[in-house]
Amino acid sequence: MTPKELRATYRQIFTSDDGKVVLEDLAKRFNIHSTSFSKDPHETAFREGQRDVVLFIQSTIEEVNDRVRRAGSGGRGSDNPV
Repeated sequence: MTPKELRATYRQIFTSDDGKVVLEDLAKRFNIHSTSFSKDPHETAFREGQRDVVLFIQSTIEEVNDRVRRAGSGGRGSDNPV
């Protein structure tokens, strides 16, 4: 599988109804909208690693969505999702 195909697979999975539920659960479970700080630096690193996985998935989905939008608008950067 090429990197492009893998990104498309991430998008397909995590933009489905079930995928959105799972991604929302991961975001809540791993506190992506709050600090990962702890008095224990090892705990902070662990939490940040969990958080980073969810942020990676979201970033991958957004990257693919941006490319799809640009392709659909002839590269003009339309805000209309395809």
